Amino acid sequence: MPPVASRGRQVDADWILQRMTRPPPQATPFVELRLSATLRRPLVVAGEYRRPDAATLVREVRVPYAETTTIRGGDAVVARAGRTPRTASLSRVPELAALQASFGALLAGDRTLLETHYAIEADGVPADWTLTLTPRDVRTAGRIAAVVLRGRDDELRCIETRPAQGEPQPTLLGSAAAGAGELASLDQALQQCRDAAR
Repeated sequence: MPPVASRGRQVDADWILQRMTRPPPQATPFVELRLSATLRRPLVVAGEYRRPDAATLVREVRVPYAETTTIRGGDAVVARAGRTPRTASLSRVPELAALQASFGALLAGDRTLLETHYAIEADGVPADWTLTLTPRDVRTAGRIAAVVLRGRDDELRCIETRPAQGEPQPTLLGSAAAGAGELASLDQALQQCRDAAR
């Protein structure tokens, strides 16, 4: 693991990507907040992201329901207990294709691949940094305005997805997810997301 740099020095994208490099297999817990007009309170979804190999990303939801999405080879397979798994081509769901590409590129420390899909901008210091990804693909940009990664030293602790329309969607990762507690509102979740890097 790369040594932690001086906590007051400005970081750049290469510094962040170097510290986020993780060879597979890898797994990290997540806690995500979702908004819906049909719900009185935001839906809190918790589970685990897994990267069993360089070509596969698995998103396993455990609470409040059980669902596993496996992204590999240009397809996303969604499986729920008691139901036939559904398969969708990533060409029809560009945000999932971007998710797989960005996770793979981030964990491989591959800036060239990441910049194929996103314009990237880094800010902050080692103890509190952000990496903002702006989609280059027109279809993806029509749905997602930007993805803001927030971290501390060599740990990615939060992903704030900013849709082209609607409210941001915060996802806490790793130790930030483990300490998330009960999230009751978007404001609280966004604050937790932004504070997670401090």
